[in-house]
Amino acid sequence: MRNLITDVPGLKVGNAQDDRLKSGVTVLVPDEAATASVSILGGAPGTRDTTLLEPEYTAGQIDALVLSGGSAFGLDAASGVQAGLAAMGRGFAIGPARVPLVPAAILFDLLNGGDKDWGETNPYAALGREALASAGETFALGTSGAGTGATTATFKGGLGSASARLSNGAVIGALVAVNALGSATMGDTPHFWAAPFERDGEFGGLGLPSEAPGADAIHTKFNAARPGANTTIGIVATDLALDKAALKRLAIMTHDGYARALWPSHTALDGDLVFALSTGRVPLREEMAETIEAGALAAAVMSRAIARAVHAATPAPGDTLPAWSQHFGGRP
Repeated sequence: MRNLITDVPGLKVGNAQDDRLKSGVTVLVPDEAATASVSILGGAPGTRDTTLLEPEYTAGQIDALVLSGGSAFGLDAASGVQAGLAAMGRGFAIGPARVPLVPAAILFDLLNGGDKDWGETNPYAALGREALASAGETFALGTSGAGTGATTATFKGGLGSASARLSNGAVIGALVAVNALGSATMGDTPHFWAAPFERDGEFGGLGLPSEAPGADAIHTKFNAARPGANTTIGIVATDLALDKAALKRLAIMTHDGYARALWPSHTALDGDLVFALSTGRVPLREEMAETIEAGALAAAVMSRAIARAVHAATPAPGDTLPAWSQHFGGRP
């Protein structure tokens, strides 16, 4: 177990970023088309092809999921990924034609100190193809991929991932780009809200303080807030054989992980979204018990991934916020 979403067998993740732009793209690619659904609880989402993931719609499986910076411009990343998959011969077959299905979600990172003067050529399609080409079982966290230019209320955000094993042997993993209106840490302390779920000191091993002065103070980016300016976009994946309806419920339950790791979350100015995906390799034996366990564990794994994203972020020239590691230098 690498403590990454790619611990789910049959999944790969690729990152691409432009450090001058302070933005990037992350793509999750299953080895074979996989079943997926989505839950959107934020008030300001930016998405592509998410309606087809609802249980009542015909499309049964997708070829990739994309998380991107760039606000609405970043939706072009999915076009680049789609073109790359088409060149591989992948996609939904309609007669002799194949159409890769690539749902995507974006976050707003246009005011993070990066150079966004790209002229008439939107860079995100190229970044999408680059991310697809780099997909593998290991990938960078923190200031990488879709998390390159992400911020929270108090520190830089980033890209995070974590995984765990269910009691029946199936694996569940999370991948998240954290660009939240709220904060992942308690007040002015280095302690993460997700501390109760931490494993093996993965984000500093600090635990929760016995007393946390100021933890009830609400830290947000509200002074510079605007609709669509803040978003946490994530993916939860498993090899447990779940259909679209069960994956919808899994995505809903995974949002509890946002609420446990970010405060506040699901605001009118966040585009909070969770994709849920199954490779279907581990059959259900006790459906109700196993799906409930998967949902609970998914929330915990997502909380850990969010904290890891902020903990792993690194400083870069022109940043508008410090990285957690920079502010609390010398801590693990």
